[in-house]
Amino acid sequence: MKLSKFKSELSQLNEVKFILPNGIAVPTHFHVTEVGIITKNYIDCGGEIRKETVVGFQLWEDKDVDHRLAPSKLLKIIALSEEKLGITDAEIEVEVEYQSDTIGKYGVEFNNGVFILTNTFTDCLAKDKCGVEQPKRKVQLADLSSQTSCCDPKSGCC
Repeated sequence: MKLSKFKSELSQLNEVKFILPNGIAVPTHFHVTEVGIITKNYIDCGGEIRKETVVGFQLWEDKDVDHRLAPSKLLKIIALSEEKLGITDAEIEVEVEYQSDTIGKYGVEFNNGVFILTNTFTDCLAKDKCGVEQPKRKVQLADLSSQTSCCDPKSGCC
């Protein structure tokens, strides 16, 4: 989910709720302990240099079970982060960190007034250079007849 969409959805809510991928709710007394720009510069296994940037939120909970983060307060925290950190691109993806067995990194979706944390996965970004076979695309023969080939006698290319 893009930051702009996150803020838009947040502005319509009366309370902030996050649900983990396993369906369990993050306790309502969570704190947002960090909002920041996370930039990852790296080289993939195929030798290509890559750069990824996300807006990271860190959710944390403690014994303060009376704590409740209002949507308006979270919007103020985001606005302060945008101002102080120079976050200017509202189309940056949001990534959420939350403590379970270890720090988990999640994507975010929105459904029925709740932010749904989604699993993130590793992947080989250079499958063609690493020799990782790509799944073959299944094509129906009926679908091929609707495509015009540049070598079709009626295409005018010959």
